[in-house]
Amino acid sequence: MTTKTWFITGTSRGFGHEWALAALERGDRVAATARDITRLRPLAEKWDDAILPLALDVTDREAVFSAVHRAHEHFGALDVVINNAGYGLFGMVEEVSEEQARTQIDTNLLGPLWVTQAVLPVLREQGSGHIVQVSSIAGVFSLPNTGLYNATKWGLEGFTDSLAMEVSQFGVKVTLVEPAGYDTDWAGPSAIHAEHLAAYDEFRANPPLRPSSKRAVPSATREAILAVVDAEEPPLRIFFGKGPLDLMRKVYPQRIAEWEKWDDVSRAAHGF
Repeated sequence: MTTKTWFITGTSRGFGHEWALAALERGDRVAATARDITRLRPLAEKWDDAILPLALDVTDREAVFSAVHRAHEHFGALDVVINNAGYGLFGMVEEVSEEQARTQIDTNLLGPLWVTQAVLPVLREQGSGHIVQVSSIAGVFSLPNTGLYNATKWGLEGFTDSLAMEVSQFGVKVTLVEPAGYDTDWAGPSAIHAEHLAAYDEFRANPPLRPSSKRAVPSATREAILAVVDAEEPPLRIFFGKGPLDLMRKVYPQRIAEWEKWDDVSRAAHGF
């Protein structure tokens, strides 16, 4: 198999770290970005020239373009681009502050957009490449207390769907990875929590839906991500973990049933 060159954001922990390891362990090369590249020192010490650590805040568009340029100049190609950097924002929609909302959108939605825009000239020129967007089950289904996080992932799904249609003509592949609940820092040290309003205390104590308390194992996704990026015809969307597909089999029929129930009103609104 031909050696691949990866560009991965958010490699200091979580999926980004696991997938960088998966790539390096099989002999691929990785441009690994993180806000704090000192956390990448163990990888750099072990894999030496196979890894290029890059300090990067994905909310800085100019810095993103510079990092992509450095990675391409250093390795000479970019084959797999993974937009992984992001974090969880917890709070009812009313509770989230303006600063929290803007920072969440800047990181989880605009960050992947800047990376995508930065790599596309390289991939178009090559006539190949694979962009992998780390979405979430929260990109196709929403839970309370994560409204703004849900919004960023639904937004990521939306522009990536368009992207896939736009770039297939250039030989560029696109995949949305939609993980279930994993035992990463997403809900731990990396998370931001809005200030609670007492009006939601009862709802918070007794929510209509609760995520599973048993989290999946991040390292188990290594083989899965390799299968996706090595596929001749990779999926546009793929769940990682047990449970999401079973849930969608319940959720999507409910949505269709509601649209059908109100179809007379919908058609009347057409005007003719």
